Parts: sequence; C-alpha cells; structure tokens
Amino acid sequence: MAVHLRKLAALGASSSVAHLLPKPKRPEKLNLLAAFAVGSVRGVSTCSADASASRLEGGNGTNYQEFLRCPNGGGTFHESACIDPTALIEVGAVVHPKAVLGAHVHVGSGTVIGPAVTVGPSTKIGYNVSLGNCTVGGSCIIHNGACIGQDGFGFLVDESGNMLKKPQMLNARIGDNVEIGANTCIDRGSWRDTVIGDWSKIDNLVQIGHNAVIGKSCILCGQVGIAGSVTFGDYVTLGGRAAVRDHVSITSKVRLAANSCVTKDIKEPGDYGGFPAVPIGIWRRQVVTRGWS
Repeated sequence: MAVHLRKLAALGASSSVAHLLPKPKRPEKLNLLAAFAVGSVRGVSTCSADASASRLEGGNGTNYQEFLRCPNGGGTFHESACIDPTALIEVGAVVHPKAVLGAHVHVGSGTVIGPAVTVGPSTKIGYNVSLGNCTVGGSCIIHNGACIGQDGFGFLVDESGNMLKKPQMLNARIGDNVEIGANTCIDRGSWRDTVIGDWSKIDNLVQIGHNAVIGKSCILCGQVGIAGSVTFGDYVTLGGRAAVRDHVSITSKVRLAANSCVTKDIKEPGDYGGFPAVPIGIWRRQVVTRGWS
C-alpha cells in the first residue's frame, strides 16, 4: 500500500525522503506572475532571494534560477527584465536581465534577447534571432536568423606578430519602422555606434560592419556587404551583391547597380555602377567598349 511522503517525513523517516517532497514555490514569484497575467504591472522587478540558496550562474554572472515563465506565450524571461503585459514571448525564446520589451512586441521561438537590450513597441521578431548590445525601435520587423549587436571584425598585429582583437564595446541602434531580412548581420560599434536609420529596409544575407551609419529610408538588397565605418546619407539604394569598402561616405539619393563596388567617396546624388563604381553613363560606355555582358 502506498504511503504518503509527507506522512513518512512526519513519522521521522529517513532524511532521504526530503528531497522527494515538492519544494514550496516562492510566494513573491507567484504574486508577480499573477499580477503580470492580469496586466496590473508593466514589468517584473528583481525579488529578494535567500542568500543561502545555491546559485546556478553562467559565465556572465547571470543567475539562471531567476528566470520565469512568461504567461503570454510560454517563453522564458529574467526577473529584472521589464516586459509589457501585451508582449508575446513564444516557447523557447529567452529574455535576459534588464532587457526591455515594449507593448505588442512579438518574440519568436528560439530567439535570444540579450542583457539590457531594448525593443520598441509593435516590433515583430522571428525565429532564432539574436539581439545583443543593441536597441531596436518601434514597428520593426526582424526576420528569422538575423544577428544584431555581435562584435565587429577588427584586429591588430602586436610587436611579436600576433593577431590581437580590437575592443568592440559600443552598440548597434536600429531606428523605427526598419525591416531586417533573414540571416542578416549587423555588428556593434567600436569607436561609434552602428546606426540604421528610420524606415530603412534590409534584405536577406546582408552584412553591415561595425561603426557603419545608414541613413533614413535606405534600401539594401540581398547579399550586400558594407565594411566598417561607412557612412550613408538618406534614400541610398544598393542593388544585390553590391559592396562598399571601409571608411567610405555616400551622399543621399545615390543608387548603386548590382555587383558594383564603391571604393571611394560618392559626393553627388545619382546612379552609379561598376568596379570601381562610376557614374552610370560612364559605366555603360565601359560595358559597350569592352564588350562586357
């Protein structure tokens, strides 16, 4: 006949029974979740924890016992994150400490929102997206697999000939109403923040290097590559597989043909093409003269 575990414990049974008993839930966590579910709070504050309790910490000091289950979607978030009650965090998504999610944000499964990342209202984030060291504006769309805020590609050679990493300590800032395609990567800054202006649209498989500043309403088609410290004006359009070398500036209202490469500053609005990129009329004459197809 089965014997209730609590009765065994009360009768002085072996202490090995104790670990089989369900652990009491922390009332402060339950109260927060209940308040969160009914929308009476806009975020979750860090609760006091028993100092004697064992802590399961990651390499960055994060206590994984302080993560909670989101009642709206079933994802996981840290106690210190500030999440609007209307935000949806799908199962398998993780929101790290001190992150902020605005109203009606949708976070897809497998996505990781890093520490202190801010996401503006009505932004939709797809599956397996990684956000770290960045802020994202409102009404943005970030498609599956995009990575924003990782270290830029910067190295130096020391006196012994060793390749050393340059510090990458700043952030990426995404404006409002920006769309970022699948598997696109946007690096964080080293000497200035990487910036994507409002209403800009970025296709799949685009690389934007550290310290790049992209203006408003720019269009970057698939497989575009932008090296570090590039500066764009507004309404710049780059065709597929176009490239821009580092530290180049492009003025506003420039259009670049597909497969072109910008190697020096473009100071006049207009259409450009070729490698190196030249005004479109010159490029077309080059194509005819040299018999390129």
